[in-house]
Amino acid sequence: MKIGLQFAMPAEFHALPGARELQPAETVSGVPFYAPAEGIVACAGGVGKVNAAMAAEILCLKYGVDLIVNAGVAGCCTDLPTGTLVLAEDLVQHDVDTSAVGDPVGLVSTVNQIAFPGWEPARCLALLEKLGTPAVSGRVASGDWFAVRGERAQGITDTFHPLLVEMEGCAIAQVCLRNGVGYVGLKSVSDHLFSDRQAEEYFNFDQALEQLGRAVLPLALALQKEER
Repeated sequence: MKIGLQFAMPAEFHALPGARELQPAETVSGVPFYAPAEGIVACAGGVGKVNAAMAAEILCLKYGVDLIVNAGVAGCCTDLPTGTLVLAEDLVQHDVDTSAVGDPVGLVSTVNQIAFPGWEPARCLALLEKLGTPAVSGRVASGDWFAVRGERAQGITDTFHPLLVEMEGCAIAQVCLRNGVGYVGLKSVSDHLFSDRQAEEYFNFDQALEQLGRAVLPLALALQKEER
């Protein structure tokens, strides 16, 4: 199994042990790609859904990955502690809205679905537990908006009931669906949308990165081992 590790920000990629010392194997469309282990290619594709989709498509078409593990930090809609790992059960795009023509909010045209399921979440949860980096599972909502407390955040919560809100995951899941590639979303809680301290939390998320860095590559290697 060939696996792509896709992050948004360099800081998330650099949470991998030894990642700062890696040199890019090549750069495609402005995105540097790295080889942190045999059969694994990694990149920090950029923030937002367009950047995420572009990097995911490169992983699928140029590198021929069988699975993308999309890892990063995310804002939490509940009171999960900072650094909690969350495996995406499914994902939605909260900023897709064609309800004016009769569609339900969140319906993604062309593929005509709202929720995009993660790849074998029960299996991935069991592996994370075995690796000593346990996670919880739940829905992740993606959109091109840094979510903060207010009516919009409350609307997303009331409509989609996500555990987390971030900016890339569902775009990558959509690309994976159309390419017949598995999608695993592993996120670490960095901040809390409805907290008075959200900004302070977000700009000091070392704990979230540390937890992420401990889990991502071991999970990918464990999945490879099981598929041999």
